[in-house]
Amino acid sequence: MATAEPEKWLLLIHQIPPKPDALRVKIWRRLQQVGAVAIKPSVYVMPLSEQSREDLSWTLKEIVASGGDGSISEVRFVEGLSDGQVLALFHKARQSDYEKLIQEADALLAEWSSGQCDPRNPAAKATTQLSRLRRRLDDIVSIDFFQTPERAMAERHLKELRNRLAGQPSGGSDAPEGPADLMGKTWVTRVNVFVDRIACGWLIRRFVDKAAIFKFVSGLHYAPKPNEVRFDMFDGEYTHEGDRCTFEVMVRRLQIQDHALGPLAEVVHDIDLKDGKFGRSETDGLNALLTGLVAAHPDDDLRMSEGLRLFDNLYAYYQRQERG
Repeated sequence: MATAEPEKWLLLIHQIPPKPDALRVKIWRRLQQVGAVAIKPSVYVMPLSEQSREDLSWTLKEIVASGGDGSISEVRFVEGLSDGQVLALFHKARQSDYEKLIQEADALLAEWSSGQCDPRNPAAKATTQLSRLRRRLDDIVSIDFFQTPERAMAERHLKELRNRLAGQPSGGSDAPEGPADLMGKTWVTRVNVFVDRIACGWLIRRFVDKAAIFKFVSGLHYAPKPNEVRFDMFDGEYTHEGDRCTFEVMVRRLQIQDHALGPLAEVVHDIDLKDGKFGRSETDGLNALLTGLVAAHPDDDLRMSEGLRLFDNLYAYYQRQERG
């Protein structure tokens, strides 16, 4: 006997009195704050979770207390929309949030660079400005339910500001250099791994430590424990530097001399940064394979394991190309 699919979404359907106007605006802002997206007037959707249920329940209570009405229901699908279309709505909403934050970060960096505000002057407002942006980023991440790609770019921009404030160059901090220094380490990165983190995991296992252990953590900031090394994280020992993705940074900083890694790094760069810098013909194919891998394997350990095999095959292809 087939088992029914579990519910995936929570729907809030509400009716708000036409007056006062302030109530409608207040409820709209509240729904924006908790990360709900509108699929039609007065109908909002959130991914099914206890936190989503709590957020929508408080909102509904406020609506009812103000003379309105509404209901919350669990559903397997949203009528008239595929799951992919619903996900696109969430991505579009968070993409807009991240892009606004990036614009503010760029404007602040330009202000600091122009000398209008010296970020190393204790009397300046730089620390307050950066703290405000970091709080904004934390707020957006808390409602970024489906890992919008622009999140990584926003994190890099704030890291650039943090380094500028500290008078440091961009990039990782105090990372041990050379594969020999990194044997026996636990490698820490963010959950929901995709191209750059999977590629780095492959590089670590292939060239640094065949028995390397990976640890996946949530949140923007993670304080490493003894013997842990962070990669592709906001404050990671190995992370983006300038326009280089973490994989490119690790190949360069670890001084791994292997010509087959050059084209591999170019493909990873274009998928991760989406800038089309190298335009290799294999890029779209690898992106499709990784996207399918992510859809098929929500568990990060399994996703990393399967991804390593994928990169083994691509690496073998580039080795053959190098040999002619």
